[in-house]
Amino acid sequence: MIEKTIHLLTDKEEEFVSLLVRVGIKQTIAKTLVLLARLKTATSRDIEHGADLRQPEVSVAMKYLEGKGWIGCKETLASTKGRPIKIWTLKIPVRNILDTITREKQDELKARLEMIGRVRSFV
Repeated sequence: MIEKTIHLLTDKEEEFVSLLVRVGIKQTIAKTLVLLARLKTATSRDIEHGADLRQPEVSVAMKYLEGKGWIGCKETLASTKGRPIKIWTLKIPVRNILDTITREKQDELKARLEMIGRVRSFV
């Protein structure tokens, strides 16, 4: 019998996810990010089980995080026939990711305030 450990999000990590969601990060992305921050390396299957997500949700989250340059991937051959297994890791520390999110949200807020100012000019 093969034994495998499944890493689940702790209550503190769930709270972190909740805060990220309230800031405007999609829940699937937030769960994936928090789980990767703890595990350092994880397969897509580890993320599916640990973050309680479906495979398509994990794929979308990984594409987003990879597009931001926050995560990296290496492939390793599976022990049986089939596709190689992707192993995901964070490329930059979580603090730097949070700094990037902060700047993005500040830019969004600034753009909205400028738009409100333009609307006021019509009144």
